[in-house]
Amino acid sequence: MMAESHFREGKVPFDVPSVASPCFTYYKIFGDLTSKVAPVVVAHGGPGAGHEYLLTFADLWRRYGIPVVFYDQIGCASSTHLPQTAGDESFWQEQLFQDELDNLLDKLDLRSGSGFHFLGQSWGAMLGASFAARRPPGLQKLVLASGLASKELGGRGVRLLREQMPSDMQEALSDAEQAGEYESPEYRRALDYYYRKHVCRAKVFPPPELVPSVKHVSEDATVYRTIFCADSHNHRYGPSPLAMIGSLRDWTVVPRLHNITAPTLVYSGEFDTSHDVAQVPFREIIPDVRSIIVPDAGHMCHLEDGGLRERVLNMVGDFLTDQKITETQAV
Repeated sequence: MMAESHFREGKVPFDVPSVASPCFTYYKIFGDLTSKVAPVVVAHGGPGAGHEYLLTFADLWRRYGIPVVFYDQIGCASSTHLPQTAGDESFWQEQLFQDELDNLLDKLDLRSGSGFHFLGQSWGAMLGASFAARRPPGLQKLVLASGLASKELGGRGVRLLREQMPSDMQEALSDAEQAGEYESPEYRRALDYYYRKHVCRAKVFPPPELVPSVKHVSEDATVYRTIFCADSHNHRYGPSPLAMIGSLRDWTVVPRLHNITAPTLVYSGEFDTSHDVAQVPFREIIPDVRSIIVPDAGHMCHLEDGGLRERVLNMVGDFLTDQKITETQAV
């Protein structure tokens, strides 16, 4: 269960030079930042999904005494929305999110004292790997959950997963992407199959914690579609989550991974959309790394059944507090 302890929330101003109006980043803190225990800053995926689906990790405060800082990235959820930038690939680049993270850390004064840990999930892990490669002041430990080392490797992994789908579903996905039409029952059925097998394997789909994220993206898909679904070469701005296009189509952190000095935990699910092929550079190049594949899990293993929530929470908490990780599928 998600932690029910008290939290405090707020907004920090964030100056975006190319945007005339004031912007802000929303944050939510569980625990006491004055406890002298390094907090963990948690970055969500999507992009544009908001923080709510990661609130499982709020229990790190109650169980391990680790304060937890969640935030909504620019363009989504409770932070400033920028619908006027939809499809603007030059605007939605990694540096924007790096600048926002630096601004949040400075405004909350998280670099001083005991420093901070960072946990990124999915796109948040991609951001986290790039961030850690800069060797930012104050970073103690890094957790990369179901991330990608590059979009090229991510695309390779998606193709491998698609090849395992029934042939009629593969055809429905290909037909929809070629035509730019995503409303057919066949496409919807194939996408639902993919989501339930690889995105979140919870018995109830989507699980309640994931509903706010679905709502955020459906109400304002500016960030998600521009970063992962825009196709400027064909002048399309579509909803396909499997096409591996968008403003970060050529993104990679692989050449920078050797610069990461923080002890790092990398984990993903056995059936993850972030296929193991996209995890290999993390465990081969990051100098101080522990890599784990969670059995029978998907992309959202922290929301899944069969004890997976508990296992993931304990795995992360044990890593951040220097306890021995008992997870058996280390690689």
